Amino acid sequence: MSYCSKIWVVGASGRLGSALVERLKSNTKYIVLVSDEGVRVEDRDQVLSFADRNHPGIIINCAGLTDVNKCEEFPEEAYKVNALGARNLAIAARKLDAKMIQISTDDVFNGKDMTALCEFDTPEPVTMYGKSKLAGEKLVAELTDKHVIVRSSWVYGVKKDFVKEILDKAKNHEKILLPGNEFSSPTSADALAGFVEVLMNTSEYGIFHASCEGCCTRAEFAREILRQANIKDVTVETTSDSLKLRPNYTLLDNMMLRITNLYKMPEWKEALADYLAKGKENIDAK
Repeated sequence: MSYCSKIWVVGASGRLGSALVERLKSNTKYIVLVSDEGVRVEDRDQVLSFADRNHPGIIINCAGLTDVNKCEEFPEEAYKVNALGARNLAIAARKLDAKMIQISTDDVFNGKDMTALCEFDTPEPVTMYGKSKLAGEKLVAELTDKHVIVRSSWVYGVKKDFVKEILDKAKNHEKILLPGNEFSSPTSADALAGFVEVLMNTSEYGIFHASCEGCCTRAEFAREILRQANIKDVTVETTSDSLKLRPNYTLLDNMMLRITNLYKMPEWKEALADYLAKGKENIDAK
């Protein structure tokens, strides 16, 4: 009888979580556990009870309160989900001697310097979302040795994401107004899930940046979506004001991926093309 690894994907209904579940369930080596409806990460007893019943060998935390405006309005809720939730999962991982993969964000950096930041640069978040996610990183690092923190940026995937939002606006001939001064790397959830799967099967630990290669503004990202979808009658206008409370320049340098030769993230335009090709039957924006 072959051995199957039990993988607990926390936040399985989100963008990365959905991509991970789809990828892992197709592999007979894995038993994928999901708990979104039955377990609230901020409830330690629920987390520990689920872990004790199922004994996962790997815990991947994709859960989080990612609405930046809501995080600013309700900071305690942000810390409850993004920090306390990560802490509870780290406690469970340590108890089971499980590997924990904590998904984090480029928002842990302040975005003030126009330079790509690697894993060895010092985080300095300026938003409540970034602060709460960094708190989660620190708690995971303090509470369990077998951990990996994966930071990514501008992740798009299933359901209501930036790509679908732009295509919907184009379909409805709505005005598209986006910041021309927010820079980072659009990252496909599929590409990020591919790296996480590789990471699961290694003895690598620590912090990894994993964003698609290249850089653009929000407005440039939208224009590329429209170009690849062959939509020519819709224009994207730029504004110098950020539409959301996010740092302006959070380009991640995937240094640890390069120096470990572990994985190479695709170029962002190529990843976008792959994403649109896979979901073309669901795109009716022309």
